[in-house]
Amino acid sequence: MISTGEFKKGVCIEVDGELYRVLNYEHIKMGRGSAQVKVKLQNLRSGAIMERGYQAGAKFKRVTLDPRTVQYLYHDGDLYHFMDTTTFEQMALNADHLGDDVNYLKDGINLELLLYNDEPLAVELPVTVDLEITDTEPGFKGDTATGGNKPAILETGMKILVPLFVNKGDVIRVDTRTGQYLERV
Repeated sequence: MISTGEFKKGVCIEVDGELYRVLNYEHIKMGRGSAQVKVKLQNLRSGAIMERGYQAGAKFKRVTLDPRTVQYLYHDGDLYHFMDTTTFEQMALNADHLGDDVNYLKDGINLELLLYNDEPLAVELPVTVDLEITDTEPGFKGDTATGGNKPAILETGMKILVPLFVNKGDVIRVDTRTGQYLERV
């Protein structure tokens, strides 16, 4: 069992017989009443996202998912295909299950596929991913790291703000937890 005070981003719980992953949570303390916890949950089977409020201290059944190291291969329409690096078995996940994680999937990247009773449900990305910039405005002489930001489009189609000195064709490191630029590689 896990209480609302132990929630972290990515924790998996069971609510009303369904499996959910905590996307975001916020403790709210009102003047006279008891504390509330506002939780944003993603259904691991359908991909649907919902927000719910619970009393602070409410308990839920914690769900343990089995991680398996996989390599991302390709996507075909709404399906994203992965290969287990030890058994070479291929599995597919729907785009709804992956959510915003599709912005970090690059051919050949290794990551963790989370399974529940041999059913693939979600992926766990590495903390950082190196991606190439496919489109941005050119940098000019005198542009510095502290001078500001400009929009850029990465090889996965994700849009991100980068420093002015970064150019088209550069490879940058992106934090998968926040979606922000970290450094040029």
